[in-house]
Amino acid sequence: MPREIIILACGECKRRNYTTTKNKRTQSGRVEYKKFCPFCNSHTQHKETR
Repeated sequence: MPREIIILACGECKRRNYTTTKNKRTQSGRVEYKKFCPFCNSHTQHKETR
């Protein structure tokens, strides 16, 4: 199965807010998305954590 569950953490406050999946074959590195952080109350970059 090529898809894997990942956790996204806020770049500002470092809290883990979201879970999503990614395709390991097409996205080999760590992914970044701009998502809403309820703790910062704004849209921030969310990075994949290990």
